[in-house]
Amino acid sequence: MSKAFTRESDAADDEEDGALPVIPAGTRNYMTPGGFARLRAELIQLMDDERPKVVEAVHWAAKNGDRSENGDYLYGKKRLREIDRRIRFLTKRLEIAEVSDPSVHHGSDQVFFGATVTYADETGEERTVTILGIDEAESSQHQVSWISPIARALLKSREGDVVKLVTPGGVHEVEVLEVRYPQPG
Repeated sequence: MSKAFTRESDAADDEEDGALPVIPAGTRNYMTPGGFARLRAELIQLMDDERPKVVEAVHWAAKNGDRSENGDYLYGKKRLREIDRRIRFLTKRLEIAEVSDPSVHHGSDQVFFGATVTYADETGEERTVTILGIDEAESSQHQVSWISPIARALLKSREGDVVKLVTPGGVHEVEVLEVRYPQPG
């Protein structure tokens, strides 16, 4: 079948290949100033640097004749679609972003967005997590998004509180041991 009569799904354009969770309806896209700056820098780099280079490569490849068997042209068009999809995704996320500076809570013992929390589970095992935005949390860096079950259980609690963590494996109790925030400025 000719590619002229096929269409990629619009859903694929709206979501970034399912890698990031969807923001719950009616909520904001909370981000730290650093997370916002990183996403904005990626968007600018894609629009000002990477996309023009790929467009130039596709233009060059298109002048080389038969496009159906032109690998540079086909790869370039595919890469251009990927870049455009990422640009749309980043633009949407940045438009609805609500930047929240966690350093304003420095010295507080209550858990809010941006807190680094040390807690102990029922077995006494201690863990430390930082509560960040959906688009900036890296689980390998012990960061969790504010919509994760552990973050939702910890939010608004204070040092010394025991909170209930609801998981698919049941309800567990965790004790908040320490709450830290970055220094202001």
